[in-house]
Amino acid sequence: MGNYTGEIAALSTAFCWAITATAFETTGKKIGSMNLNLLRLLIGMVFLSLFTLFTRGYFFPIDATVTQWFWLLMSGLVGIVIGDLLLFEAFVQIGSRISMLIYASVPPLSGILAFIFLGESMKPIQILGMLVTLLGIASVILVSGKDNKKVSFSHPIKGILLAFGGAFGQAAGYIIGKFGMASYDPFASTQIRLLAGMIGFAVIFFVRNNWHSFFKSLKRTDALRTATIGSFFGPFLGISLSLYAVQKINPGVASTLTSITPVLLIPFAFFIKKEKVTVKEIIGTLITLTGVAIMFL
Repeated sequence: MGNYTGEIAALSTAFCWAITATAFETTGKKIGSMNLNLLRLLIGMVFLSLFTLFTRGYFFPIDATVTQWFWLLMSGLVGIVIGDLLLFEAFVQIGSRISMLIYASVPPLSGILAFIFLGESMKPIQILGMLVTLLGIASVILVSGKDNKKVSFSHPIKGILLAFGGAFGQAAGYIIGKFGMASYDPFASTQIRLLAGMIGFAVIFFVRNNWHSFFKSLKRTDALRTATIGSFFGPFLGISLSLYAVQKINPGVASTLTSITPVLLIPFAFFIKKEKVTVKEIIGTLITLTGVAIMFL
C-alpha cells in the first residue's frame, strides 16, 4: 500500500472535491461566486495555519526558501486565481456539467506540460488508464443533459473557452506547484498558494469595487456554515492532498485520479437530491473506476 501513497492521496482529493462542490454549490447560490471565492480562501487559510502550527511548529511558512515562495505564489496565481476565476465564470455561462466535462482535460494537459517542462513521462499502462478514466468521466457528464442530448454542442463559445482556460490554469498550477514545492511540506505549500489566491482576489475586489457585497455576505450564517464545510475539504484538505499527490506521482496521473469527482457526485444526486440516475451513468461510473484500477497495475 505504501507504494501507492500518491495515488491514494489523489483519490482522496477527488472525495474532498465532491464534498466541496456540493457545499459550494449551496453557498454560491446564496452569496455569489466571487464572494465565495475569497471567503473559501480565508477560511481555508485559518484551517491550514492551525494545522501547521500543531504539526510543524510554524503558524506561517517562514521556513520556505525564496525560490519556493516565488514558484508557489506563481502556482497560486495561475491555478487558484486565474484557473478558478475562469472556471467559476464558465459555470455561469454554460453550467457546471459541461464545464466539468471540459475541465476533465486537466489530466492530459498536466501530462503534456509535465513532459515539456519537467521531463516526466508516463508508462503506457498509465496512459491507457488515463484515457479510460477520461472516457468514463465524459460519458457520465454527457448523459446528464435533458433528453440525453450531448450538451457540448449547445453552449456559447465564450463559456467553452472559459472552461478550457480554467482547465489550463489548473494544469499549469499543478506543474508550477510541483516544481516550486520539491520536497517541501504540502500543507505549508498550500498556505503559500492560498495567500497568492487571497492577494489576487483582493485585487479583483478592489478593481470591481465588490467589498461591500463581500462584507454583506459575511452576515449570512447559513452560507458561512456551508462555506466552512467546503473550505475544510477544499482549500485546506483537498488542495494539500493534491499537492502531495503531484509531489509523489506524475501530475497527469494525479489529476486524472482527482477528476473522478463528477462520478462520485452521482450517489449524492440519487440519494440526497432524489435525481434519476440512468443506466448510461452507471456504465460510465464502472468505466471510470476501471480506468482508475488500471493505473494501480
